Amino acid sequence: MQIKLINIGFGNIVSANRIIAIVSPESAPIKRVITEARDRGVLIDATYGRRTRAVIITDSGHVVLSAVQPETVKHRLNAKENIAMEEEE
Repeated sequence: MQIKLINIGFGNIVSANRIIAIVSPESAPIKRVITEARDRGVLIDATYGRRTRAVIITDSGHVVLSAVQPETVKHRLNAKENIAMEEEE
C-alpha cells in the first residue's frame, strides 16, 4: 500500500489513507468531538492560531484542526487520488 500525504495548510501534512471524515467545526456534536479529543490528548491543532475551518477525523482516533476549508482539503485529496490512478495505468 502506497502512503499518500495531503497538505492541510501551512506546510502541515496528514496521511490521506488515515482520514475518515473532513467536517466543518460549527455544529455542536463536532464541538463535543473536539473537546473530548482535547481531554484525551489526541487533538492536533494545525491552525497556527487562525480560525478552525475544517476538522479532520482519522481512523486512529486523532482529531486534526485545520485553517483550510473542508472543500479545499477534499479537492486536494481528490487530486492526489487522480494522480495515483493515472500512475497505475
